[in-house]
Amino acid sequence: MEERKNRVIISVSRQFGSGGHKIAEALAEHFELPIYDHRMLDSIAKEKGVDPRVLEKYDEKPLNRFLARNVSGFSSSLENNLAQMQFSYLKDKADSGESFVVVGRCAETVLKEYDGLITIFVLGDEETRVKRIEQLHGLSEDEAKRLVKTKDWRRKSYHNCYSRGRWGDSRNYDLSINSSRLGIEGTTKMLEEYVQARMDTMQK
Repeated sequence: MEERKNRVIISVSRQFGSGGHKIAEALAEHFELPIYDHRMLDSIAKEKGVDPRVLEKYDEKPLNRFLARNVSGFSSSLENNLAQMQFSYLKDKADSGESFVVVGRCAETVLKEYDGLITIFVLGDEETRVKRIEQLHGLSEDEAKRLVKTKDWRRKSYHNCYSRGRWGDSRNYDLSINSSRLGIEGTTKMLEEYVQARMDTMQK
């Protein structure tokens, strides 16, 4: 694989409600990089000639091994088809030498052979995450707790389907950070400094 010395790929995995997605967006803005998250589905849908709403329904969902469907020549489950489409999309971007931020999508595993990869996992205290989801979605505490539990289970199941490393295991990431300690803004600032330090090291 061709080495791209100046490329940087920032992979941000996250617990639901930790603010990881917002932090990823802030990192992308700070370093002036494109961000690939659920919005990449529009590009994939256009390329494959399918309705993006169909893809959105199965985005980062655990593999359903009992339901087989067909989308534009792909013959296994829609969950698996979509996951593989996104993995290929990210690899194509990396192969082109592009620098970018990616949210979730098992990127720390999918892109592990590429130089310039920085992998981050953002977690948070359950109480803080539940409170954040209550406020963001106008839910009761019980509703927010159920949503946090469901979303985390889905992300874990999805990730562990396609990766040997366990979701959220700090050994599988360059840095794991609890956003409840410094807040979203403070965590973002710390990660900006960390990423810059890593980038400076890569340039040497």
